[in-house]
Amino acid sequence: MESYDALAATLEELRSDNPEIEIEETEEKIKIPQKPFKLLAKILKATSQGIPISVVPIATEMTTQAAAELLGCSRPHVVKLLEKGEIVFTKVGKHRRVKYEDIVKYKRGIKAKQEAYIIEMMEADEKLKLYDS
Repeated sequence: MESYDALAATLEELRSDNPEIEIEETEEKIKIPQKPFKLLAKILKATSQGIPISVVPIATEMTTQAAAELLGCSRPHVVKLLEKGEIVFTKVGKHRRVKYEDIVKYKRGIKAKQEAYIIEMMEADEKLKLYDS
């Protein structure tokens, strides 16, 4: 947590979009965009809380098993989603491959639908005076 706090405090003080940093060992100065620093801060925060991190290129292709693990469901369920056309996939021989970005897009869509359904249920409960707001 110390590393995260130190980096977060330093990021708050930065005014440039491409701050110059100095590497202590070599005394070399380089400019790095703020986005990588902010990403590093997020990584440090997550790891300090015991949350595992993995960096995956967006266009990475995944197996149906890896997609199932990311979605938190079974591999056969993912195959059904693919066959119904809910997630785009390609076939390599007999094997199905899905892009990481398509799995994340599907997951976000499902989460948005779930949130909408919860709000809809809460509004219905309020109309029936079953839920106090």
